[in-house]
Amino acid sequence: MKEDFLHYIWQYKKFDFTNLNTTSGENVSIIKVGEFTQLAGPDFFNAQIEIDQQKWAGNIEIHLKSSDWYIHNHERDDNYDSVILHVVWEHDAAIFRKDNSEIPVLELKNQISPTLIHQYEKLKATKSWIYCENEIKTIPDFVLKNWQERLFFERLERKSNPIEILLLENHNDWETTFFCFLAKNFGLNMNGESFFKIAQSIPFSIIRKEVFEIENLEAILFGRANLLETNKEDTCFKDLKQRWNYIQNKYQLENIFINSVQFFKHRPDNFPTVRLSQLANLYHTHQNLFSKVISAKNIEELYQVFNVSVSEYWKTHYNFDKESPKKSKFLSKSFVDLLIINTIIPFRFAYEKSLGKETSEENIAFLENISPEKNAIMDKFNTIGITSKSAFETQSLLQLKNEYCNKSKCLQCAVGLELLKN
Repeated sequence: MKEDFLHYIWQYKKFDFTNLNTTSGENVSIIKVGEFTQLAGPDFFNAQIEIDQQKWAGNIEIHLKSSDWYIHNHERDDNYDSVILHVVWEHDAAIFRKDNSEIPVLELKNQISPTLIHQYEKLKATKSWIYCENEIKTIPDFVLKNWQERLFFERLERKSNPIEILLLENHNDWETTFFCFLAKNFGLNMNGESFFKIAQSIPFSIIRKEVFEIENLEAILFGRANLLETNKEDTCFKDLKQRWNYIQNKYQLENIFINSVQFFKHRPDNFPTVRLSQLANLYHTHQNLFSKVISAKNIEELYQVFNVSVSEYWKTHYNFDKESPKKSKFLSKSFVDLLIINTIIPFRFAYEKSLGKETSEENIAFLENISPEKNAIMDKFNTIGITSKSAFETQSLLQLKNEYCNKSKCLQCAVGLELLKN
């Protein structure tokens, strides 16, 4: 037995309401169970009850045992002075407020259906991957689809939080903030943090001024990435290094420590040299990039915006001094899809939120037009009968697995509640 089950029992009134009595024998009638806020303080706020025909309004605290009140030190916390009823699975001790008045206790262990307890224990049985992996495919489609939509927006909220924090630091400059997060996603998992720090270390005003010369943009990004530190005979290397030294002196850019970008374990097309050149060319081609991704009406417009390649030198190189067969190295559709999922849609969501607007249907439509993501979590969902047709559904399932299944929040999950109900 866990407290989350008792929260569920109380919130959804899943117990016998007739002839309720406190442990002291007083008659209890529940008018309103209160609001489950999951915040600091009592579990349910603004509840209403009657005890021996005396109406009370206040908060409800729930524990497995009455004595947990003292284990959690609630007797020292002013937030708990407003508790009007202590709801417990088992009563084992009298509980008092700071003024020494006793708090009424309602014991539930004899009020709950054994069938419901069995369903709960079955749901929380030892799992091999997720608790409901043998039952989730029995959930009605309309329940699962509605839950997936809510999960999608929860995931967007989570992704937008760091955007809003950095936006505040950047004095509400959306272009600057977008540049940082876009750079991070150009770096993928291995180089993401380094690319993010590179972008943060460059005042975006410099990018705006130098955007018309692609060589200058590459010099800035490569210089900050410590890719111009050594001496090489390569003509392009010498040119970029000279430009970087000039720009660094011109704008009085301080030396900042940034972890070296990694080539190891990357396919050549994901080498940091290639990704930084593509990023430079993107900003060279589109001076108001953020405005363009915000105003895009469909996914084809976004694909057109990100239809950029590397500079001429990098078409025949992956590293300085090492020539390779010529390849255009345009951003691939799959890579642009990742940028849309992880950067563009969260930014569109955050921007609309800042204007007080509801998230547009266009954002959902974008992801519904992107193929489902392929990863270990999606593979596992497929094996238990939950398939996805688009990135909208895979993003929802990632939120489900990471924020609910992994954290055993079955009783806050529509799937778990549906299984208990049935």
